[in-house]
Amino acid sequence: MLITSIGQGLLWAPLVIGVFLTFRILDIPDLTTEGSFPLGAAVTVSAMLSGQSAVVASLLGFLAGCLAGWVTGMLDTKLHMPSLLAGILTMTGLYSINMHVMGKSNVPLLTQKVLTNYLPATWSSDLQTIVVGGVVTGVVMALLIWLFKTRLGLSLMATGDNPAMSAANGIYTDRMVILGYMVSNGCIALSGALIAQSNGYADIGMGIGTIVIGLASVLVGEIFLHGRQMWVRLTGMVVGAIIYRFLLTVAMGLGFPVNDLKILSAIILVVVICLPILRTKVKTRQQLKRYLKQIGADEHESTTSSLKRQASPEGLLSRDSK
Repeated sequence: MLITSIGQGLLWAPLVIGVFLTFRILDIPDLTTEGSFPLGAAVTVSAMLSGQSAVVASLLGFLAGCLAGWVTGMLDTKLHMPSLLAGILTMTGLYSINMHVMGKSNVPLLTQKVLTNYLPATWSSDLQTIVVGGVVTGVVMALLIWLFKTRLGLSLMATGDNPAMSAANGIYTDRMVILGYMVSNGCIALSGALIAQSNGYADIGMGIGTIVIGLASVLVGEIFLHGRQMWVRLTGMVVGAIIYRFLLTVAMGLGFPVNDLKILSAIILVVVICLPILRTKVKTRQQLKRYLKQIGADEHESTTSSLKRQASPEGLLSRDSK
């Protein structure tokens, strides 16, 4: 169960990283996720059916996701639409595009060679999935860590932290926002390409609920691993994806039907959002109790010391003399 969760979590990790880029770095709720994820799957499977290798098809899926992010970024920055509305519009339009790319709602892979087939056949399917997911996720993390050490990456983070100050310092914030959208949705589409190859098909409805999966994994990862360094934050996203898949695997092992996975995802997201809030409230109450107890102890000590001074012979003599 754990090995399977690790493999599936690594396949979903690029999606979680993509959601992290817009949700945490740019501070933008991007709903393009639910359209770019099946777009990456549709483009990858269609390219493989037309004779392209799995590597080339996966890269084409990544580029298709970047293009979808560019559309959302243009709607957001150039047409000045709210980011939430821009993502919804792109997501809605991508439904028709995905149908045109696939030609029908479900396209299976027949005898095409997927990424795991490049590994030795003696390896188990779980081990092959872990290796492929680990390599792809590792490459994505390495490239992003390198990007955020460059001036371009620092400008991207500055735009997310304070757009007005970034613009005042000569940063083209619109370009940075568009770049963030493109990189984010490219990673999401790449995850869709990996999942499609793992499942053996691309489906028009496979993107439903992916934004919830991404957000829940991001929040779970931040609970277990949090820090200011980018490699720590990205590692936390991978850990969050694995833990999230493990929770779903445990739920299915307990007898929950597959149709209930979406509501389980929503419940996990609610719990993950509420946990830090409850933890903060508990810490605040504990600090308040300690503070009140300390004040009470100080007042008790001051009262006791004053009574002792009044009851002492020196105090009585000094008071009588006065």
